[in-house]
Amino acid sequence: MTASVSAGSAGVAAGSAGSAGVPTTGAEASLSKAQLAHRWIRARISDGSFSPGYRLVLGQIAREIGVSTVPVREAIRLLEAEGLVTFERNVGAQVAMLDVTEYTHTMQTLALVEGYATALSAPRLDPETLLRAREINTEMDECLHHFDPVRFTSLNREFHSALFEACSNAHILDLVQRGWSRLGTLRESTFSFVPGRAHESVAEHTALLDLIEDGADPLQIELAARDHRLGTLNAFLAQQHAAPSASASAP
Repeated sequence: MTASVSAGSAGVAAGSAGSAGVPTTGAEASLSKAQLAHRWIRARISDGSFSPGYRLVLGQIAREIGVSTVPVREAIRLLEAEGLVTFERNVGAQVAMLDVTEYTHTMQTLALVEGYATALSAPRLDPETLLRAREINTEMDECLHHFDPVRFTSLNREFHSALFEACSNAHILDLVQRGWSRLGTLRESTFSFVPGRAHESVAEHTALLDLIEDGADPLQIELAARDHRLGTLNAFLAQQHAAPSASASAP
């Protein structure tokens, strides 16, 4: 893909900005230009403005945010170290493609350990925690009206954390947290790839909470949590399989 950064794409956040063309209020005022450039580019990768394969042209990004190419180059090196950007000879820097195999294995593993952790955690959840989980899910439902995949993903992690963090097995809990961290490295938001899955996810959250509040059998809770995680994986894989045929049939 050879798309480049357009002058008006994404733009600079509203509000006060420094000479670098990026917000410099609060703590951000003390950041270096490279750090600000890193945040600027990373935010656009996270929200899908810069999609996988998107070509990152240093000069155009530098003009967009009002800095020289030097801090932009440093920012891109940081993003490359984080696995979010790749560099190829004669192509340059571009947003990294999602590693489908790695993502699949991570989601399959997380489905197993998180399902079990949720089942172990369920009897230990107090009414306040369950109420908070419902409130988070309500926020996720409201988020669907003006869909923000990054915000939705943040709420999604908060929701699931509320349900599995009371797990009595510290080793299982560690595996779950490692799985979530790996997902964050692979891609900030899977829902930017399969936004339609978000509606189903909210409904499944409600069903899972109902099971926990009703004191359902632990195995039933475990399978519901596991199937919920695999549902997102299956939606992503279905989209991946459909994409080549869709592009092939395009005029």
